[in-house]
Amino acid sequence: MDLKSIQNPEFLKSMSIDELEQLSGEIRQFLIQSISKTGGHLASNLGVVELTIALHYVFNAPEDKIFFDVGHQCYTHKILTGRAAQFPLLRQYHGLSGFQKRKESIYDCWEAGHSSTSLSASLGMAIARDLNHESYEVIPVIGDGALSSGMSMEALNEIGDEQRKMIIVFNDNNMSISKNVGALTHAFSHLRSSTGYMNLKKAMKKSLRTSGFGQQVYIGLKNIRDVIKKQIVKKGIFGDFNIDYIGPIDGHNLHDLIQVFEAVKDHDGPIVVHVMTKKGKGYEPCKNDYEGKWHGVGPFNVETGKALHHCPEGQAAYSYIASNTVRKLAEENKDIVALTPAMINGSSLQEFFAEFPERSFDTGIAEEHAATFAAGLAISGKHPYLCVYSSFLQRAYDQINHDIARMDLPVVIGIDHVGLVGGDGETHHGIYDIGLLSGIPNMIIAQGKDAEEIENLIYTAFSQNHPFAFRYPKGYTKIAETHAYKMIPVGSWEVFNDKKENQVCIFTYGEAVDKFLNKVSVNELPVTVINCRYFKPLDENVLKEFTNRDMHFICYESDALEHGLGSMILEWCNDNHVTISLKRFGIPDDYIEQGSERLLRKDLGIDMNTVMNCILSYLK
Repeated sequence: MDLKSIQNPEFLKSMSIDELEQLSGEIRQFLIQSISKTGGHLASNLGVVELTIALHYVFNAPEDKIFFDVGHQCYTHKILTGRAAQFPLLRQYHGLSGFQKRKESIYDCWEAGHSSTSLSASLGMAIARDLNHESYEVIPVIGDGALSSGMSMEALNEIGDEQRKMIIVFNDNNMSISKNVGALTHAFSHLRSSTGYMNLKKAMKKSLRTSGFGQQVYIGLKNIRDVIKKQIVKKGIFGDFNIDYIGPIDGHNLHDLIQVFEAVKDHDGPIVVHVMTKKGKGYEPCKNDYEGKWHGVGPFNVETGKALHHCPEGQAAYSYIASNTVRKLAEENKDIVALTPAMINGSSLQEFFAEFPERSFDTGIAEEHAATFAAGLAISGKHPYLCVYSSFLQRAYDQINHDIARMDLPVVIGIDHVGLVGGDGETHHGIYDIGLLSGIPNMIIAQGKDAEEIENLIYTAFSQNHPFAFRYPKGYTKIAETHAYKMIPVGSWEVFNDKKENQVCIFTYGEAVDKFLNKVSVNELPVTVINCRYFKPLDENVLKEFTNRDMHFICYESDALEHGLGSMILEWCNDNHVTISLKRFGIPDDYIEQGSERLLRKDLGIDMNTVMNCILSYLK
């Protein structure tokens, strides 16, 4: 079948089970080939092909609301709703989103990029439907990793109380990004062993064998529905929430999936349909990937499964440099412990977890818990390292403020994937954490310009007893030469190329420092470059010295302008009765689409050439 010719899912309803199974295979091959060129979320999408087909076969989107928690497993959904032809631009600039996107299609009724939002959203949809006297189905698909989140538990509590009609598809692959952890994992394992499904299947077969033709077929199907209602398993965690449950069901058996979905359409109130799937199904290198290597991938060779892009020689990932430094410090300091919310591999913590298993904690998808957990460790004499992506850190704002900073506890927060992050787009750009954290008392916030400075900032963080957040981007940087760690005084900036005749002063941080220094050096420009490695506290001595000079001032930041470095400099100037003209370059007050960092910076007018042209205009 030509997948690119699909306009909507209606064609599925006329297909036989054999034809649907053939379509499943074709979609899998399409996904493997396509993602091998663009990169994307492979394993999760290979695992839900049959499930997605069955949902669109039974239900009537877009009237019925079918949507996926997180949304990174929606690729089959996009194919069935007419977007296969756009896959060459998947996750590319101005291309097809890797998540559900309302502006992309009427079939995308919800959009997210973070986990565990679907149940709360589905309850809102169901109540709005009832208030409007409408009758569409609400069908969220949520995985076992996302279901373990606190937000999901809160939603289940309300869903059980409200008793609104909805069909919750519990997509159980025993994985989140990496292998699931926690007591709920054991609860789900118990559900998997339930005899309910086997009893149901036997009853269905018995009913079919005893039904006749014509009217008897109708009676038989009705009996099947009745049997399902009677066989609902009210046990385990869902029963405790007063939510009906059925399963587990083979998530790759189209016949069973369709039968069950058809039957539960008649169910009143909320019901969980427990579906067992296999991440990476149909592609050998993905099998048994318990470390999550095939969750999100770059371009790869289909035949070998090997990545096409490798770390440049002499460089290492920023995340590895950070985690390896913490590991080395932990060898000398037994009080250092590491925590991460389901991102062991993403944050390069494998070696720390292997070397110090008793001091390593994967909290699962639970950023709020992780932050307060770290506070509990810190108040009891430990020195925790909490590593979390910038975009996910947003979820723990209250806990960082209330439980860590308010008590001035020595928690070191490694903020990974800061700045623009590429193909994952607006839900994953790590551009807001400076503004979020800078308003919290007792917080120290820093970012190093290179590997050596990152290592020294981490050393500094563990050498004091206050909350300390250090930031680092996605990607690679040159490995630092062997050196003894040294303290970087808190709140101190570094001044480069400071000459009396200089006409321009640039405030910046991170990778941009060396980029500007190179431009200034090569072109012999009368420009001072200041490495503002601490966002909080600011270096008031440097500010006092330079803001009294007759210079043009530029602030270049790789994050949001709102409440960023430039804003803080201008606030300081106002409070100290200093007047300067500060040209700010940074990310505007908007949500930024997906795309390569280079293209996004050019589009936003914050690329290096644009800034250099501004500098040159000041030098005329």
